[in-house]
Amino acid sequence: MTNTEQRKRTRQFINDWTGRGYERGDSQVFWTELLSLLGVDRPSQFIKFEYRLRRTDGGTSFVDGFIPSTHVIIEQKGINKDLREAIKQSDGTMLTPFQQAKRYSSELIYDDRPRWIVTCNFAEILVYDMNKSNCEPVSIHLKDLEKDLYLLRFLVAEKDVSLQKEMEISLAAGELVGRLYDALLQQYIDPSSPETLHSLNALCVRLVFCLYAEDAGLFGSHTAFHDYLQSFKPENVRKALIDLFLMLDTPVKDRDPYERQELLAFPYVNGGLFANKNIEIPRFTPEILHLILNDCSSDFDWSGISPTIFGAVFESTLNPETRRSGGMHYTSIENIHKVIDPLFLTSLTDELNSIEQIAQEKRRNERLNDFQQHIASLVFLDPACGSGNFLTETFLSLRRLENRVLKLMRGNDTQMVLGGEFSPIKVSIGQFYGIEINDFAATVAKTALWIAESQTMRETEDIVGRDLDFLPLKTYTNITEGNALRIDWQSVVPRERLSYIMGNPPFVGYSLQNKEQKEDMLSIFVDENGKPFKKSGKIDYVAGWYYKAAQLMQGTSIRTAYVSTNSITQGEQVAGVWKPLYDLFHIHIDFAYRSFVWNSEAQDKAKVHCVIVGFSTSPNNEQRLIYDGDQYVKAQNINAYLKDAPDVFIESRNKPLCDVPPMVTGNRPADGGHLIIEADEYEEFIKQEPDAKPYIKKFIGSKEFINNLPRYCLWLVGVPPNVLRKMPLVMKRIEACREDRLNSPDKGRQKLAETPALFREQLNPEQFIVVPLTSSENRRYIPLGFLDGNTIISNALCIIPNGTLYNFGVMESNVHMAWMRAVGGRLKSDYRYSKDIVYNNFPWPEPTEEQRKKIEETAQGILDARDLYPDSSLADLYDEVLMPPELRRAHQQNDRAVMQAYGFTIKDFTESDCVAELMKRTKSKEVKK
Repeated sequence: MTNTEQRKRTRQFINDWTGRGYERGDSQVFWTELLSLLGVDRPSQFIKFEYRLRRTDGGTSFVDGFIPSTHVIIEQKGINKDLREAIKQSDGTMLTPFQQAKRYSSELIYDDRPRWIVTCNFAEILVYDMNKSNCEPVSIHLKDLEKDLYLLRFLVAEKDVSLQKEMEISLAAGELVGRLYDALLQQYIDPSSPETLHSLNALCVRLVFCLYAEDAGLFGSHTAFHDYLQSFKPENVRKALIDLFLMLDTPVKDRDPYERQELLAFPYVNGGLFANKNIEIPRFTPEILHLILNDCSSDFDWSGISPTIFGAVFESTLNPETRRSGGMHYTSIENIHKVIDPLFLTSLTDELNSIEQIAQEKRRNERLNDFQQHIASLVFLDPACGSGNFLTETFLSLRRLENRVLKLMRGNDTQMVLGGEFSPIKVSIGQFYGIEINDFAATVAKTALWIAESQTMRETEDIVGRDLDFLPLKTYTNITEGNALRIDWQSVVPRERLSYIMGNPPFVGYSLQNKEQKEDMLSIFVDENGKPFKKSGKIDYVAGWYYKAAQLMQGTSIRTAYVSTNSITQGEQVAGVWKPLYDLFHIHIDFAYRSFVWNSEAQDKAKVHCVIVGFSTSPNNEQRLIYDGDQYVKAQNINAYLKDAPDVFIESRNKPLCDVPPMVTGNRPADGGHLIIEADEYEEFIKQEPDAKPYIKKFIGSKEFINNLPRYCLWLVGVPPNVLRKMPLVMKRIEACREDRLNSPDKGRQKLAETPALFREQLNPEQFIVVPLTSSENRRYIPLGFLDGNTIISNALCIIPNGTLYNFGVMESNVHMAWMRAVGGRLKSDYRYSKDIVYNNFPWPEPTEEQRKKIEETAQGILDARDLYPDSSLADLYDEVLMPPELRRAHQQNDRAVMQAYGFTIKDFTESDCVAELMKRTKSKEVKK
């Protein structure tokens, strides 16, 4: 079916079903015809009607429609039924069609549970995505089906599809703004000056607001802005906009009554958006005017944009730094809800759901009124608000709850009785505060909140049955421009008023911080005497926001949740970031999302591995939850490693906690590559310098060890000078190494020029256990091994000289690997092993002699299983898909032996249980020491 044919058939479908729809007689015809529009050849075979679903109790439930391939359940109602209104059930409970479907879907066996629940009354379709924690439905009206048909693709698409209509519209709007920005920039006299960029950004914000206000009906006519500009020639548009902006900023009572009528028709906007009369506006070309009148106005509907997404897209489009990276950047609505849902929104939604079930109307309305007053009293701060997406989405979420309250209070009345100037809306953008260092982003944040306010007010108007005044805007000054780490947050909002702190502070690692950012951190992490913490260490920039929030929350019930890079919950940073917060402010973690990928929408598709941490200082009776992907577990305590375990901080330790052989780091060549012989150089080098062969050894790092890659080095420890002189190619490399070291800015490396034939370290024991410092997260076990003196190891490996089979068995076990995953660092998402953090803090078992021998046997079993595949690398052998069964069994036997030595119960003992017990033992051993 072509697009033209589909549009034609859709228009016919709309005509056929407008004003029609009997629940029993028309449902099957309606859905088969609708699925046919979506390209289904045999709809009657694709969808099952009056379908019997199996319940976990052995019984059955019937649903109006079920699509097995896409996991869709349909609850159909007649045309006069309100899909959002609760209906009395046979057991006396009051349930909406969605709640009805959700109740029996939760009783189904796993394979039959729906991904999507759809409710329909022929005139409207509500779609609920059960993968979303925020179960607000997408509404699709029959009258709008021609432009919204794509929103129903999930019915027939077996792959996951997005229902975010606003996302597609907002990204398209961002593209339009980008084109407009580029075209206008070329008309400025000095396009590169800061003043020009500031004026251009302000001009774009004003134009976008006018385009939105026009489509949203805020200017009276839906073509007011278009018609006004169209009446001018391109060379006169500049003056026309100056006049319009002045009029939009002038109260009606102060206007010149003799001004042109087309200007007087525009309302007073206020809010400071049009207040600056000194912004530079360039000349408009015919091409720019055509772009505004056609692409931006006639051909695009701005009223449907998501202020949450579009605010960030808009700022990204007009920010030179993000424009250079080649794409839009925004925080998805789904990720925002990972922060705000467990912080406050889930409990508020649950509270409203329980109020909704109160049968006695007077009592229900009293509770609804109290609930509305409560959500209107909450105050929020985002201290790194950017374009305001967290603030905007939170405002939208609270207003949706408020609109539900108003609809419930309205009951069956078609219009609420409102007297005088009374407004039913209590939730306001005045409850939302932000701090942002970028002045343009702050302006965008205010505009996004105004758009959100407009959109939700229109929804309220539909509920209360009367028009509400959106314009003029209320002046909104709650976004403070400044460095959040340098200003007093109480100067933005007093803490006695504040309820929640939230946001997505900057991701800047220690090595990437500039001088000012490092000074920011030094100004924050100080003790009560103003002295810097000695052990704050090399911590990420985001830690400053944690410290400031913990400091502000003292003696209050404020709760905080941030998105952060996962590095602050791994490795050495944990103690540096979190120990001061526990010691000084006595914080506790209320909920957490373990590491997940935070995708950028830029074209380079940069990925950041993030965590979300919710914390507070006052008692919190809510159940503590740890989210891992789509699953969560209930926790007794959440520590800084995001484990259900005691609060323990694994700090860098020079020696092992237990009586075990020390681990040491391998050799750093510090040679500029001149003492290294790569695999493709080896044969030619030996051919030209045969006398050097006795002094060449295998040289490996983590990559070479795991992938069995050849590499070599000149190992000249103890070689007499007279022997070296007889090898000219060797001497040439020694001299090149000397020059490289002399030219280094590092004093220590310059000193090494005195011994240019040697590595920085000369560690070469006869036998040792080798431990890769970096390994893929996709491996269950980091592959360790035994090597001898014929191999030189680099500083990308650690070794245990003279390590035993027993040491190897314990370290290669699931117990040690669980410990490593919990306390070790990560390089992106790959494991980053550390001797001072992972090995030296590891609590070893205290086995009996029999248990020790058993571990030695199972350790040897692992080595023997590897030997069955001499041509396979460790990367091959430890691939989770390719791992040979003999090797997997050997590891399982070793795991059991080690767990028995610890006294761990093997059955139903999870990795989290294991880590919790190990942390208890580490804490106990530290106390004893």
